[in-house]
Amino acid sequence: MSDSIRAICMPKWGLSMKEGTVAGWLMDEGDEISSGDEVMDVDTEKISSAVEVSESGILRRQIASEGDTLSVGDLLGVLADEATPDADIDAFVTEFQANYVPPADDEEDGGAATETVDVDGRSIRYLLRGEGGVPIILVHGFGGDLNNWLFNHEALAATRAVYALDLPGHGASSKDVGEGGVAALAAVVSGFMAALGIDKAHLVGHSLGGAIALSVALDNADKVASLTLIGSAGLGADIDGDYLQGFIAAERRKDLKPHVEKLFSDPALVTRQLINDLLAFKRIDGVQAALETIMAAFAPGGSQALVLRDRIGDVAGPVLAIWGSGDRIVPASHAEGLPGNVRVEVMAGQGHMVQMEAASEVNRLIDELIG
Repeated sequence: MSDSIRAICMPKWGLSMKEGTVAGWLMDEGDEISSGDEVMDVDTEKISSAVEVSESGILRRQIASEGDTLSVGDLLGVLADEATPDADIDAFVTEFQANYVPPADDEEDGGAATETVDVDGRSIRYLLRGEGGVPIILVHGFGGDLNNWLFNHEALAATRAVYALDLPGHGASSKDVGEGGVAALAAVVSGFMAALGIDKAHLVGHSLGGAIALSVALDNADKVASLTLIGSAGLGADIDGDYLQGFIAAERRKDLKPHVEKLFSDPALVTRQLINDLLAFKRIDGVQAALETIMAAFAPGGSQALVLRDRIGDVAGPVLAIWGSGDRIVPASHAEGLPGNVRVEVMAGQGHMVQMEAASEVNRLIDELIG
């Protein structure tokens, strides 16, 4: 059988994903596919997204059909070169499906499981993937958690250790946010590194997490190897204060959904389960007070209190700023006029959650920066 035949399989997005439903193909049989291309849309319980391929070839066979619900790892389609006989592809599909075993309900995700560490009396949840090298630390934004890196974490961990953490007040971490400002949260990230014995790391921050990562880099030059800022706070006063206040105040699906839709260029990505998960998080004891404390310190009156734009040139290592041109939370204009040590990439048509909607390109840019 030809070695040029490659399977396109149902991906696994996050620890809890077991299956996905095919929303539709984006490519036709016979189309030339390049690594990083999106080939189909898939709906899961928590999120909808596109399946990206990691290899190149011709889409010789569409196995899954629109509406099919398939387990993680199941066969979606087949890539092969033009010279590969149809009979070889038939044999490949038959063999794959004969040997495919759906993941067991209690099967761990490649050994990955969340852990906690004590940081100055706070319990901080984190997820570690990969090993070796100078690690990456992923820092989410306001109202998020480590699942904001669903489409980045595993890819970035192919050649190094990558940590994603829940900031205080978020996810499964302690709800004690202290003063709640950028400096206080940056101290937690620095403490997280110390608690785990991380001497040096590449920091990647999204939104509020960007301002936090920038603050860590400025205060700990010897501990930060590079800095990636995605739709970052901290580079200008402008921010959608109505979003922040609306996210905090919403208690029902119909009130929360329009605010969450602002995060994405495609509002169809906001699933019912995503909204339900956010509402469940907001109802955890201590969360409401934590979010209110963070907003009061971070964006009082709907404007960012701490602007570090004039200091970004002082960051010792390489800096990358990524923005979606259509970001409705933190304007892409904040990427303009940054000093020469900052590489700027503005992605046309993307929104605030660009690391999810254009994951392949974001991952490539981060890998390039780290080198």
